[in-house]
Amino acid sequence: MKLNIEPESLVPKLPSPRDLQPFPTVLAVEYKGHTDMVRSISTDKTGQYLVSGSDDCTLRIWEVNTGRCLKTIKTDNVIRSVEWCPNAALSLILVASGQEVLLINPNVGDTLVSSKTDAVLKEAPRSDVVVAERVRTTVQWDEPSEALYERGVRILLKHFKEVSQVTWHGRGDYFASVMPDGQNRSVLISQISKRRSQLPFTKAKGLVQCVLFHPTKPFLFVATQRHVRIYDLVKQVLIKKLLTNSKWLSTMAIHPGGDNLLVGTYDRKMLWFDLDLSTKPYQTLRLHGTAVRGVAFHKRYPLFASGSDDRSLIISHGMVYNDLLQNPLIVPLKRLQDHEAYNDFGIFGVHFHPLQPWVFSSGADGTIKLYSN
Repeated sequence: MKLNIEPESLVPKLPSPRDLQPFPTVLAVEYKGHTDMVRSISTDKTGQYLVSGSDDCTLRIWEVNTGRCLKTIKTDNVIRSVEWCPNAALSLILVASGQEVLLINPNVGDTLVSSKTDAVLKEAPRSDVVVAERVRTTVQWDEPSEALYERGVRILLKHFKEVSQVTWHGRGDYFASVMPDGQNRSVLISQISKRRSQLPFTKAKGLVQCVLFHPTKPFLFVATQRHVRIYDLVKQVLIKKLLTNSKWLSTMAIHPGGDNLLVGTYDRKMLWFDLDLSTKPYQTLRLHGTAVRGVAFHKRYPLFASGSDDRSLIISHGMVYNDLLQNPLIVPLKRLQDHEAYNDFGIFGVHFHPLQPWVFSSGADGTIKLYSN
């Protein structure tokens, strides 16, 4: 008995990209000025300004719509990670440069917010709490010197190892920093208002690559080389361990709804986890030819993007339904390739505009590009 199967019937029916607009399709603005690889980018809450950190040891602040560089702030080391504070009442940028984490007030936008931020940080309490030996040897909170203060640095945290990533908690008071070489002290959570830090883990569970806070719940996602562990920070327990089945994770992004996680890996894959479904990936996307270095979700549109060393930025449609029985719909839409190759590196940072269906990518060629619909 021979079965006659039409090959068309085996391919799942996906909607056409035309029905899934708007999504970024054309190169709109280029931001030029850095002289080395741009590792990290972030926009402020309004989407008016963009901050970028580069290997040329400078932090630049750009006006998104015009591509004009408003400010250049020099640091002493390579900048590995920058993130704008999600709290609109604070004008602060978190910067990881060498072994230091800097809190910088960029003084752009609303002057009232900028001056209020300075006032709030000046009043920060000097706590008489005895700091545990373990924390004291890991990090020191310092006041910046006058020269640094003029550059915009408001608080300086000196770590005992190089910091590879920093990320804010959604309310903008806590932030986490990652030191991959720090063994069991590689993840540090700090609180600005009380000027204190804590080490959430006592055992090292592997090389920590990056961490993320859950958008609404007190959860912390920790990606080591092979697994992603989800911890409840209040109960201090491990909730879940996600099995990625891949050799080396590079980055991750969480859906604004909080139930889906996107993980990029150095072995060319992107893994979409539905956290309610299982600890294995709901879908494995092999869209890139080389290591995936940046992934991002859009806050309002059902879009996600990934950037890789093959210099391509791939925009995909990722619709998550409120109905829990319906699986997420994932459709790759567009491949954008405008960055130059540099030392086999391609795109490092991928970041969506907070309000518009636009995406930014930063590359090893020292440029940042904005794609609009």
